[in-house]
Amino acid sequence: MTTKPDSREKILQTASRLFQLQGYHATGLNQIIKESGSPKGSLYHYFPNGKEELAVEAVTYTGKYIQAKLQDTLEQIADPLEAIQLFIRETANQFDHPDSIEGIPVGLLASETALISEPLRIACMKAFTSWETTIADKLIRCGYAKEEAHQFGMLMNTMIGGGIMLSLTNADKTPLLLLAEKIPVLLEKKG
Repeated sequence: MTTKPDSREKILQTASRLFQLQGYHATGLNQIIKESGSPKGSLYHYFPNGKEELAVEAVTYTGKYIQAKLQDTLEQIADPLEAIQLFIRETANQFDHPDSIEGIPVGLLASETALISEPLRIACMKAFTSWETTIADKLIRCGYAKEEAHQFGMLMNTMIGGGIMLSLTNADKTPLLLLAEKIPVLLEKKG
């Protein structure tokens, strides 16, 4: 039996989606309240310090969601390059139905707020680092050198974020699909 998300969870889910798709400045608290179906008082009850606190929690929420999804994909497939390709393709497939996109990395929010909010910059950095480490750990377990694995994790995170931005801008998943296709060219298979 699936339980319904509580009010805090609904607010976080809604805020995460809106911040990712619209950005920090274009997303208002009233919109979050309306779309989450939560009473206004609950937003201030759970996030008494307002929008910035909510955005930090939303980044953390999104970071954990993506990290779990990435980890699950990497555990399903033994070959790390094939697993990364699958993760990118699954991300790309969300662009078939843009109204239901979820779990998009926090690049838009990071680029918009990193220079004006230290708490948001740190939350975005932690999310990026967790994804990079998840990829690197898989590569290390499969025989790649630690430094090379961490560099590749950062490269993948950077390229996936860029692919998402282009896919959003072009309303077309081709940039992500091209990235998935070229993964083997970027990192030689071991063994």
